[in-house]
Amino acid sequence: MTVRVRIAPSPTGNLHIGTARTAVFNWLFARHHGGKFILRIEDTDLERSRPEYTENILEGLRWLGLNWDEGPFFQSQRLELYKQAVEKLLAQGLAYRCYTTSEELEALREAQKAKGEAPRYDNRHRNLTPEQEAAFKAEGRSFVIRFKIEDDREIVWDDLVRGKMSWRGSDLGGDMVIARASEDGVGQPLYNFVVVVDDIDMQITHVIRGEDHIANTAKQILLYEAMGAKIPQFAHSPLILNMEGRKLSKRDGVTSISDFKQLGFTSEGLVNYMTLLGWSAPDSTQEIFTLEAAAKEFSFERVNKAGAKFDWAKLDWLNSQYIHNMPVSQLTDLLIPYWEAAGFNFDGGRDRAWLEQLVALLGPSLTRLKDAVAQSQLFFTETVEFSEEASKQLQQEGSAAVLQGILAALETQELQEATAQEIIKQVVKAQNVKKGLVMRSLRAALTGDVHGPDLIQSWLLLHKIGLDRPRLSKAIAASS
Repeated sequence: MTVRVRIAPSPTGNLHIGTARTAVFNWLFARHHGGKFILRIEDTDLERSRPEYTENILEGLRWLGLNWDEGPFFQSQRLELYKQAVEKLLAQGLAYRCYTTSEELEALREAQKAKGEAPRYDNRHRNLTPEQEAAFKAEGRSFVIRFKIEDDREIVWDDLVRGKMSWRGSDLGGDMVIARASEDGVGQPLYNFVVVVDDIDMQITHVIRGEDHIANTAKQILLYEAMGAKIPQFAHSPLILNMEGRKLSKRDGVTSISDFKQLGFTSEGLVNYMTLLGWSAPDSTQEIFTLEAAAKEFSFERVNKAGAKFDWAKLDWLNSQYIHNMPVSQLTDLLIPYWEAAGFNFDGGRDRAWLEQLVALLGPSLTRLKDAVAQSQLFFTETVEFSEEASKQLQQEGSAAVLQGILAALETQELQEATAQEIIKQVVKAQNVKKGLVMRSLRAALTGDVHGPDLIQSWLLLHKIGLDRPRLSKAIAASS
């Protein structure tokens, strides 16, 4: 048997972290078994589906490295297949047209609520006579197509994550609507129905999705049986929770993959973290791995039943590991769009070689890619503002003199790494001051702060674009 799995997002919003994590588990399982990973776009909700959301989903999956083997297939282009399946169930007597009005359904719900009963349809139109149906049509009533669910039926499956699962038909809310009214008399098919038709048509062997679909699974198994199809195996992964233990939602801020990208997370760091949201490698100490490496180890035996708490600190740490180990050229490519978005000017000698030197300087201190904007600001502006600590440093006795000594030395010496160190030694000796005073004053003058990246490398970068001398002059003026 060839393993065939699918990810089936709805284009009613951007690619959500929960959907993406489900895609990761599907991809890992397919690759582990040498199977197929299929992409299906569930766009039958025509009112809410948007092409820009579809593009966001496709782009997000590609960015994460979750390349699909077949698709994307669009449900909106498969309506004839669904209508044929509806007609077959109607012809077999397994489904029927229900003419119950919205007012009647509301009255039923209110009566059940008053009795403390769970809301459910009472199947009142399951056995309409032709005369009754004709009378409802004459009234101008619209209809839905309902699939028959017997209350005494037990639905059982062996879940790859949760073990044996069992539901009773009486817990499924009565006969299930599988299609809404439409002009052709067949009905506009709904989610639980089209999912099954698609999975049968695409020969899906394993349905891997979040635990919030468990109730749907019980209904869908009945549909598989009614259509005479082999039932796939199911695996219901844990939900992603916030740190308070509630389902991660928009109230928690960032939830879409494009948002994580904008915040400066690498695709490798984010997808690595998502593999750990509910799954652990056989070597529990191993936390950093590529998708390909994770696929070799992946199995549902190591997927937890409990919800997976989203830990921002853990994600930041993982992301930083990928940044710190990334080749300078690759990291430069990733950082340039953030600098461009910030409006930074690349003129004045800020060529590719200079940018890569800047990246080599800043890379080890980055947690997220976006951090490079604030940390590199001083290299893209003509002047810097002095922090309170920098101003105090420049006011210290001897600060102006050492800066003047450095400025004078630049008139006679070509600044390189070795000569930069030599200039500092010369000033220390000539003015009989401690090296710390020279270093702190130089940093304050060049960067506007007393903390920051390697001073000598920062100085060399600023010198190459002609910003070190003007800043030294400004600092000397501020010191007097």
